[in-house]
Amino acid sequence: MSLGTDLIARIQSEQDLAEFQDLHWTGTFAEYLDRVRENPRITRNAFQRLYDMILSHGSEEYVEFKKRITRYQLFDDPIDSGKDAIFGIDVHLQKLVQVLKAAAMGYGPEKRVILLHGPVGSAKSTIVRLLKKGAEHYSRTPDGALYTFSWKDDSVEGGWIDDPVHDDPLKLVPDEMRASIAADLSSDDFSVRIKGELSPLSRFMYKRKLEEYDGDWSKVIGDVRVKRIVLSEKDRVGIGTFQPKDEKNQDSTELTGDVNYRKIAQYGSDSDPRAFNFDGEFHVANRGIIEFVEVLKLDVAFLYDLLTASQEHKIKPKKFPQCDIDEVIIGHTNEPEYRKLQNNEFMEALRDRTIRIDIPYCTRLSNEVRIYTKDFNNERIQGKFIAPHTVEMAAMWGILTRLEDPKKASLSKLQKLKLYNGRAIPGFTEDNVKELRKEARREGLEGISPRYIQDKISNALVKDTHNTINPFMVLNELAGGLKHHSLVSDEETRKGYLELLAEVKQEYENIVKTEVQKAISADEDAISRLCSNYIDNIKAYTQKEKVKNRFTGEYEEPDERLMRSIEEKIDIPDARKDDFRREIMNYIGALSLDGKSFDYRSNERLHRALERKLFEDQKDSIKLSSLVSNVMDESTQEKIDVVKARLIRDYGYNDESASDVLQFVASIFARGDSE
Repeated sequence: MSLGTDLIARIQSEQDLAEFQDLHWTGTFAEYLDRVRENPRITRNAFQRLYDMILSHGSEEYVEFKKRITRYQLFDDPIDSGKDAIFGIDVHLQKLVQVLKAAAMGYGPEKRVILLHGPVGSAKSTIVRLLKKGAEHYSRTPDGALYTFSWKDDSVEGGWIDDPVHDDPLKLVPDEMRASIAADLSSDDFSVRIKGELSPLSRFMYKRKLEEYDGDWSKVIGDVRVKRIVLSEKDRVGIGTFQPKDEKNQDSTELTGDVNYRKIAQYGSDSDPRAFNFDGEFHVANRGIIEFVEVLKLDVAFLYDLLTASQEHKIKPKKFPQCDIDEVIIGHTNEPEYRKLQNNEFMEALRDRTIRIDIPYCTRLSNEVRIYTKDFNNERIQGKFIAPHTVEMAAMWGILTRLEDPKKASLSKLQKLKLYNGRAIPGFTEDNVKELRKEARREGLEGISPRYIQDKISNALVKDTHNTINPFMVLNELAGGLKHHSLVSDEETRKGYLELLAEVKQEYENIVKTEVQKAISADEDAISRLCSNYIDNIKAYTQKEKVKNRFTGEYEEPDERLMRSIEEKIDIPDARKDDFRREIMNYIGALSLDGKSFDYRSNERLHRALERKLFEDQKDSIKLSSLVSNVMDESTQEKIDVVKARLIRDYGYNDESASDVLQFVASIFARGDSE
């Protein structure tokens, strides 16, 4: 068997023919009614369908700063394995879903334009893309099935004319019979509603068939074929997108369709619906969703069409009466355009018909990191190693540019970032964090876009000078790009951003110093011995006893110098040393009563103090300064290799980045900064 034949056989074997046949089902109007009676939900309107689609992907609840938040898993992008996943704005996405729920229940938002408002790069387009992608995928599932119809017409090629706006076949039911038929088709948990008029083409065919069959509706329906449709933006079925162009080239027929001049000669009139292209975006999006990109950049004439489409669910094609549409209208805009809308008294009608949902930048560090690691990680990037904290530091700077200065003088912006990220800071509770969020009304609506940070990480990666990318390389790229950043127009803002970069660099220094300290002092046996010695001394001190010297066997006073050298590492003042020592002894006693033995790792403060003390004792023997001078004996090299191995094992470095970090920390200690 040839390779080509083998590949064709493999493709054929993996095809799901049953699914294909189900998606391309056709049947009579009577068969469709049977399907509706079996599952009335196939007649849902666009808002009901979109809301059910979101719920179909599941959700989960979590509590953040005493606030219960629902995360809808559609926004994890399960359809494309997380390609368009959105992080850090669950509260705002929850508001969007609540609006869609209210619209699905017919409470009013279905008569409004949903407007996503936020700064550039805040995921507005991604949100709409996920909704469109979800609608397409849902229409391919049994739960999301929907149907339209075609007319038999022997005068056209193929013998059938499709309804141009993919309308629900139930619209073929005569007006006077709709209420009773809908009641018969409804179930206990879903009420069928038959609303709206047929499209101009179907109305024309309906009248012509009635005349042909002398008013016999049953024969008219005999010339109707019902078929299942799958929503598709590429195929222009149920998913529409409209993007503003140059004002001189804008034409409202792009929304409402236009005359097909080639068919006028065939049908004799430009008012014959068969000579009209119902291919405007409003027609295309019927039964689904239409996206207006940068909606407020549209010409005023377009916005009037938008008002009628949202409020009345009708549009006005040229030379035809108003047509009914059923679709979710969602647009997005940036802040400058929205301010123009607010200041334009002639646009009051649009403001009144708009539900604005703010989509800010992420303000939680862990979520911002997820945005970048989705694209920049050591599994995806080949040939370059991204050192630990590289993405984290870029994300930290991005968050800092978006935060408002805290009103509390005792709190820095960096501390505020850590509080938002779930870190505990003495003197601040969850209630304080809620208060901080409430008082910062515009937080996340200004600052640096994730796109800018992504671009600068990319710049650092493509430079050929290093195989390893470290935080300083990316931070320098971020600083250099500010000179030409189109959205940073004034020198004061640029200066403020550079000062924040300096803060991030200092934070990075603190992080890597801590990691190197821990790597040097990661000898658990040595920490355990130091802890045992400390516990023996504070036990004797609190019980006013003496300590037996393990070498001489003599009893001596507790070693105050040893105890204070450990306690000072976590800033225990001399006046509080007795309290701290009693606290440790009470903790050990409580464990003993529960039948548990004491482990220094179970007490975070003591563990940190022991690590720092051991580091102080060992750093001179390791001679980090030799890394700066490049003069190193064999014994020192062995000790440094052990530390490097711990950095690689415990903190995710590679050999090159571990060497860089050790040299960097050595240079810090060389200038006397050992804290």
